[in-house]
Amino acid sequence: MNLKKMIINSILLAIGAVLHQVVPPILFGMKPDISLAMLFIILIFNKDYKTCVCSGVIAGILAAATTTFPGGQFANVIDKFITINVMFVLIKPFRDRLSNQINIVLATAVGTVVSGTAFLTVVLLTVGLGTSFNALFLSVVLPAAVVNTIVGAILFNIINIAVKRGAIKQV
Repeated sequence: MNLKKMIINSILLAIGAVLHQVVPPILFGMKPDISLAMLFIILIFNKDYKTCVCSGVIAGILAAATTTFPGGQFANVIDKFITINVMFVLIKPFRDRLSNQINIVLATAVGTVVSGTAFLTVVLLTVGLGTSFNALFLSVVLPAAVVNTIVGAILFNIINIAVKRGAIKQV
């Protein structure tokens, strides 16, 4: 992997961490994980498995540092690792068949549901949930998937334009 891609991935992860920290709670005090959208953008930009898994682990650590969910630190790291592996396998067959626009929408929608399910499962198994799994899934994970899908598509287009313009060398 070249230095330019590493720098771009690092910047995307940093932006995702900042957005994860500053996004206000939307529903019942829960915040959508915008850093997931950045992780899926990295997934679309990079075809290398090692790069994606490293980005997933780092995104999990950064999300753990900024989480407001009780007991969510451990769950964030595990959920991002599971999510990036599942999404890498799911996106691989469609990478060359579908446009990046469709891939990012599918990745953010499905990936946020996978991530939310993994997160709630880990929290349920380690700390316990004060409310039922189904209630949290329906009231937090599904709305977060809708928000992440919209935000992910917008951010992907902005980042895609910036990356393409940055590749042009000025004489």
